Amino acid sequence: MKEPRVVQADNAGLFALSGTRSFILGRRRVALVDPGPHEAGHMEALARMVEDAEEGTILLTHRHPDHAAGAPALSARLGFPVRSGRPAGALAHGDVITTDEGDLQVIATPGHSRDHVAYFLPDHGLLLAGDLILGEGSTTWVGEYPGCVADYLASLDRVAELPLHRILSAHGPPLDDPDEAIQRYRTHRLGRIAQVRRALEREPELSVEELVDRVYSQALPHSLREGARWSLRAILDHLGVAPFPRDGVPTESGGSLEQGT
Repeated sequence: MKEPRVVQADNAGLFALSGTRSFILGRRRVALVDPGPHEAGHMEALARMVEDAEEGTILLTHRHPDHAAGAPALSARLGFPVRSGRPAGALAHGDVITTDEGDLQVIATPGHSRDHVAYFLPDHGLLLAGDLILGEGSTTWVGEYPGCVADYLASLDRVAELPLHRILSAHGPPLDDPDEAIQRYRTHRLGRIAQVRRALEREPELSVEELVDRVYSQALPHSLREGARWSLRAILDHLGVAPFPRDGVPTESGGSLEQGT
């Protein structure tokens, strides 16, 4: 089998890296993973790629706008249903989506978002990882809901148990050493948790803003500070130091918050 076809959206930037990568598996019976932003050129390119399909499904790894904003318009144009890990008839761990070029198995991977799933092609050892693991660097944003840090670490463990040969992320190039990539992301997250623990051992009364300066340094760009604050709040919740706030959590828009935290 050839790898899934890929169409990259024109939303490159600090957070989306080279842009959101939409994946297409199948020719007649199609799965289209992460249609990306609602951008006319990208929607047109995707529609052309599947115009001969007899049936298809639009699959989301999660509902952040840089992955999902184009889904409603593309669904209306193609007549394909949209499915994701969101509640109300959602995809569940272990579900299988069949195409004429192989089956996709749903892998629950919450952490970056509560509804995050990845898609595994068991016959070929490929993982469509969404934002669980990016094609570059060692981190993705984990700061959206209570318990997200524990969920994220468990999700890394879950995919580490799969017989993987390659990871295809929604942002950045393919990863040809899945074990190394998973360990790199785990090491970063555990290291960040350890940094926070050590900082609080030295100065137990540090505020979140002060923690940002201690953990990330005062040189952290302003554009990344909000994401860093929520990442630290999630770690404080994980450590049992302070409950995750009920209000004010940012939602991703356009570029998102996930990179660098």
